[in-house]
Amino acid sequence: MTCEILTLIDPDSGALARFLPGVGCNCFQFQVPTRSGPVEVLWAEPGFEQGDKRASGSGNPVLFPFPGRIQGTTLHWDGRDWPLAPGDGLGNAIHGFVHERAWRVVELESSRLVAEFQASQDDPQLLQSWPADFRIRASYTLRGAQLSATYRIENPAACPLPYGLGTHPYFRLPLGGTSAAGCRVHVPVQRCWELAAMIPTGSPMPPDVAARLERGQMFRDMTYDDVFSDLVARGGQCEATIDDPESGRRMTLTFDSGFRACVLYTPPHREALCIEPYTCIPDPFRLESLGIDAGLRVLDPGQSCELHVDIELCELS
Repeated sequence: MTCEILTLIDPDSGALARFLPGVGCNCFQFQVPTRSGPVEVLWAEPGFEQGDKRASGSGNPVLFPFPGRIQGTTLHWDGRDWPLAPGDGLGNAIHGFVHERAWRVVELESSRLVAEFQASQDDPQLLQSWPADFRIRASYTLRGAQLSATYRIENPAACPLPYGLGTHPYFRLPLGGTSAAGCRVHVPVQRCWELAAMIPTGSPMPPDVAARLERGQMFRDMTYDDVFSDLVARGGQCEATIDDPESGRRMTLTFDSGFRACVLYTPPHREALCIEPYTCIPDPFRLESLGIDAGLRVLDPGQSCELHVDIELCELS
């Protein structure tokens, strides 16, 4: 299988970002030049660009209209049931629809890419699996050592659109050094959610679980596939970091406070760390039906919203 690859290049820094519009417009490579050579910020499985690998397992997948898991394969909403496909190996729906499907490119310049996906236009069968039509537009800009993304969600339907948005970046470790174990991770979270069979129960975990990340934790001490919330924002922005002390580099992930949760995942290969901003706790429909504020969002007909995520690599010394 051969997939179209789109490459953005910043003319000043020489940084590059590569995308697969046919696979969720996944940014599967973000390379930044440094004094000692180029550094790969994102991890992707070898051969991912061929388009036959797991769509959520590499690069930076976009998760919409729901991030994480929905228990089982039925969405209950507004008195109706909507069938979903299982996808996590445990019998649950996971990560929405758009990360696996082809997006349309609507704007392409040397350092800017805009692509979108609309259910009714790009895969009308999805209208049988979700309560409303939806449109998501992703705008990526590469400037210096920073890759900026703006995600615009629109409701083109005549009925309310419930949704959640997440991104799933695989950050490659180390950042040019020789040891991933010695990298230090900081994520500004204050609450960890209890999971049962990977589904949030609604109950909190002991506070020290989140406190370790808020203080900063060494990668060698991390084994996660967990949901965190109560993020600390400053000026409307949350900031997570990975420091590689050997190379003197830092990766900074900055995202709007509209992202209410963050999933931490350490893949078994230990070559990357996923820090995943979500606008909601996974399985928000069930949690909200239990009276738990899980961050489920609803857009009325004609409404829209925007959220922003920046990834930047800098040298500290």
